[in-house]
Amino acid sequence: MKQFFLPFKSIDWLLFAAVLPLLFAGLSVMNSFTGQSQYYERQLIWIVLALTVFFIFSFIDFRFLRSSGVLITLFLAVIGSLSLLFFVADVVHGTKSWFSIGAFSLQPSDPAKLILILILAKYFSRRHIEIANIKHIIVSGFYALIIFLLVLFQPDFGSALIIFLIWLGLVLVSGISKKHLLWVFLTALTAFLVMWNFILADYQKQRVLTFIHPLADVRGAGYNAYQSTIAVGSGELLGKGVGYGTQSRLKFLPEYETDFIFAAFAEEWGFVGVLILFALFGVVIWRILANAWRGATNFEILFGLGLAILFTSHFAVHVGMNISLLPVTGVTIPFLSYGGSHLLTEFAGLGILMGMRRYRRAAHKEAMKNEFLGV
Repeated sequence: MKQFFLPFKSIDWLLFAAVLPLLFAGLSVMNSFTGQSQYYERQLIWIVLALTVFFIFSFIDFRFLRSSGVLITLFLAVIGSLSLLFFVADVVHGTKSWFSIGAFSLQPSDPAKLILILILAKYFSRRHIEIANIKHIIVSGFYALIIFLLVLFQPDFGSALIIFLIWLGLVLVSGISKKHLLWVFLTALTAFLVMWNFILADYQKQRVLTFIHPLADVRGAGYNAYQSTIAVGSGELLGKGVGYGTQSRLKFLPEYETDFIFAAFAEEWGFVGVLILFALFGVVIWRILANAWRGATNFEILFGLGLAILFTSHFAVHVGMNISLLPVTGVTIPFLSYGGSHLLTEFAGLGILMGMRRYRRAAHKEAMKNEFLGV
């Protein structure tokens, strides 16, 4: 019996305990509106599948991911699936982002983010001491750029933004110099100007303009941001109660189950509920970083940091666009938003982290810090 429970010791149960209420919070929003039960029922299926993936991955020794051959194979598989979308995917909400499988859909850009983290973690784990060399920033940027462009041309600006933030975050934690950091931002600015003039669709440009002047067109391009802001503010201190969110219930708030689920939650649970939500996400990020810091090698450490960057980027962008601090980009919030692709990716990432936790080291903190910094 003891041997049966031994693998479960590698799981960070505090992390798991923080994630569960987030799942229930999302389900409570989906279940609170009559006539929309299909979201709730399908999400239950996705949660069961995601938890299964989490526990299976938690029992795997992921040292094989240190192999360049394995990671290149995964990278090519991602490139292939993203490219295939342009030929076989149906247009949904103006984008070719999903493979349709019966009543369900899968979005390859979600696992692509996880594969990118693995690729960059592998690359920087061997070269973080030499990160001052500009060629390593360029090579790592090339890996990210391929995925970035394939996602951007779907067009899915939200996922493309997250991919850029993953690359930028890992470059920063790997020790980029101030001079090269300035070069990165100037390059990003140039890329944005090129995108604005030649790549971004009119509706995407309008969202950016609406962000600058959010009240200029509340019945048109600014409608979503305006309604989400009203929903968040109307929750006040304690919220209107589960199922009594008028903005969502009366369908003033669009896509309440995905892109604007934070606004729907805030309206029902109020400021107190939002504080609890933020605290739970804080625990999740804290535990990811704590596990990353005890990684067996720089590869495991950087993977954990990349996972934290992924979750933090999704959370910050989603909340920011729900309260009109950022343009509406269609980014989900981890664990709450409806959808199987992001949920499976999130729990796969956590499962890999737990698998790496099985062979973590118990070295002194200063020793780990010195090795990571290359001193």
